[in-house]
Amino acid sequence: MATVALIVHELRDDAETRARELAAWLGARGHKLAILDINRDELGLDALVREPDELAVDAAVVVSLGGDGSMLRAADLAAAHDVPVLGVNLGRLGYLTEVEPEGLIAAVEQCLAGDALIEERMRVSASVVRADGEHIDVGDALNEALVERDESGRTVRLGLSIDGEYFISYNADGIIVASPTGSTAYSMSARGPIVSPGHQALIVTAVSPHQLFDRSLVLKPDSTVEIEVLPSRNASLSLDGRESMQLHPGDRVICQRSAAPARIVSLRGDGFLTVLKTKFGLTDR
Repeated sequence: MATVALIVHELRDDAETRARELAAWLGARGHKLAILDINRDELGLDALVREPDELAVDAAVVVSLGGDGSMLRAADLAAAHDVPVLGVNLGRLGYLTEVEPEGLIAAVEQCLAGDALIEERMRVSASVVRADGEHIDVGDALNEALVERDESGRTVRLGLSIDGEYFISYNADGIIVASPTGSTAYSMSARGPIVSPGHQALIVTAVSPHQLFDRSLVLKPDSTVEIEVLPSRNASLSLDGRESMQLHPGDRVICQRSAAPARIVSLRGDGFLTVLKTKFGLTDR
């Protein structure tokens, strides 16, 4: 008997339909389903109801029903328990997801049989050191940590140091510290490089810098990236678009490789370039 944990996009009826389909299939085979408390009423399933930090405990796999946002949430909850994540695409692009809805049951069956390939993905860990010395562990991100302006229409000044050595200050909309997986997310939109998700690196990209130097930096994975908020405007920190924290002049954001990588289920065996071409609609000559 195995336990399958489930993340469900709350605003999609098709996600609820697939969740009930999965619950029925698991129940008929003596397996258990674990869901979040926020999904209890809308799904009405006979399932284990857990708090977010406990969702993936003793689970064989965490299944994400939604788009890339749901997948990022699932990866965050699963990584602390070293549990793999299977993404089922109910969104638009679905770059992080592995299978389409009609393949859900077959994919879960393959995972429970131990026949799935698991890819390890580096994540970015972020902490904040306040100007008064207070240290705050913020969390980890599969895609990116983003330090950005706190006021619309105004840039922010940010000082960048690498491995304890001051590098440069930026007058920009923000700075992204991305993982290789996140290189095809916001970092790419800011003209950062596309990096194979199996690679190990920290990718630093300034967002709309108001200066001549606007190139991204691809750093070794054990680098420490420090971003200081310079006078006289505030900034904010977010991880994968969540957990926003306001920053003030003198505050520093420390980014490093996370000690807990994400484990992503791969069933198709498609190479990085094949997935890239498929998801972005690239065609051969």
